[in-house]
Amino acid sequence: MTFKVTGGEQGEWAVLQVSGELDLVTSPVLRQRVHDVVAEGHHCLVLDLSEVFFCDSSGVGVLIAARRLIRSCQGRLRLVLPARGAADGSHVNRVLGALGVRRLFDVYGDVDAALGDEGEPLSA
Repeated sequence: MTFKVTGGEQGEWAVLQVSGELDLVTSPVLRQRVHDVVAEGHHCLVLDLSEVFFCDSSGVGVLIAARRLIRSCQGRLRLVLPARGAADGSHVNRVLGALGVRRLFDVYGDVDAALGDEGEPLSA
């Protein structure tokens, strides 16, 4: 299993790149990193999940909790979930769709689109 969270800033946006598995073991790491970013004063967050190849219900829970936290700060959360991410298609995209919660998120095909003000989210 590999899992890493790297961060960077792009204007007003903080970007967290997540790769590997998003499961019961690794979800707390992402949850803490999101809380750290918000505590640092960043309320506009892009989660790049294009390299996540597995996501279970605890991972989905972290994404929903991140959305709730960012919204409580009047911030914005955007997910990067390309149609063909993590080698064989975006597992996270399929899981969110199957659970009926993908519509809760603004989803973009790549980080550049997520950071752009003119880009529209992909439809659910």
